[in-house]
Amino acid sequence: MTETPQQTAAERELTRRRVVVAGGATVVAAGLAAGLGANAFAGDATAATGAGPLATDSASPSGTPEACYVLTSETTEGPYYIDADKLRQDVTEDEEGIPLTLRLKVIDAETCRPVRNAAVDIWHCSALGIYSGYEDMGNGGGGAPPSGAPTDAPTGPPPSGGPGGPGGHQEPTDDERYLRGTWRTDKRGHVTFRTVFPGWYRGRCVHIHVKLHVEGTWTDAGYEGGHTCHTGQLFFDEESVLASAEVEPYSTNTATRTTLDEDMIYPDNGAEGGLLHLRYDKRHIARGVHAHLTMGVAPDETHDSSE
Repeated sequence: MTETPQQTAAERELTRRRVVVAGGATVVAAGLAAGLGANAFAGDATAATGAGPLATDSASPSGTPEACYVLTSETTEGPYYIDADKLRQDVTEDEEGIPLTLRLKVIDAETCRPVRNAAVDIWHCSALGIYSGYEDMGNGGGGAPPSGAPTDAPTGPPPSGGPGGPGGHQEPTDDERYLRGTWRTDKRGHVTFRTVFPGWYRGRCVHIHVKLHVEGTWTDAGYEGGHTCHTGQLFFDEESVLASAEVEPYSTNTATRTTLDEDMIYPDNGAEGGLLHLRYDKRHIARGVHAHLTMGVAPDETHDSSE
C-alpha cells in the first residue's frame, strides 16, 4: 500500500500492524509473539523421543505475524474412553506396530496464545484394531465387516459412538491400558506422545481420540477437577494408511478398512478437522512416523461429547 502525505503516523502504524488472514476475516496484530501460531513447529527443538524437529508444510518468513487457527472440530468421544489414570508420554507398552511420535500444539483460537499446563488424553486401537480395556469386544466389536462404505452415516451431528456406529460409553472389560495416556502441555502449549501407528476396525477409518482438560490440578494420583474444553479425533491420510497396511502386524488385520472419505465421523475439513501433518520415509514407513498438529481450542468453554 503506497503511503500518502495525508496519512498520520498513527495511521501508518495501524496499517503496518494489520494483517488479513487468508481464508477468513480474522485480524491479528504483529505484536503477537513469534511461535504462538500455526507454524511454530518449524523452529522447535528436538522432540522428546530424540527423533528431530517435526516438519511443517510451510514456514512463516522471519518477523511475519502468525495466523490464529479457527476452532478445531469437535467430534464424538466414542464408547471406549477411560478417565485419566496413566500419566505418561510413552503409551506403547509392549504393543507391536510402526513407531509414531505424536506432537500437538494447543493454542487459544481467539488469542493465539499457548494453552499451558492442560491435560491431554489420547487413546486409540492397536495395529489389529483392538482397544485396551475392551479386549473382549474384539476388532470393532465383532461381527461381519461391511463390504463397502458405511450405510448408517448420520444426517445430523456426529453420534457418540465407536466401532461400527453409534453407542454410549461402555464399561471396561479388562485392566489393560496400552495405547492410552495423559500428559500436560508445556509453557509453549506443546505435548508429545510416543505410541504406534493405529490400525483399523470395521466402520471407522484410522484415527486417534483426544481430549483436552483445563483449570484442573495435577496430583500424584493424576489430574483432578477443571473441565473438558475439547473432545476430538486425529486422522491419517490414505497414503500413509495404505503404506502401513503393507507392514506386519497391520498386514494381518483382516477387517475391511473404511477410508477417510467413507468415514462417518471425519468432518472432511483438513487440519481444522484433525487431519494430521505426517513425516516419514515413504519407502520405509516401518522406520517410524512423525505426526503433528496445531489445535485451536476455546479454553473457557466446556464441551462434553460423551452423550
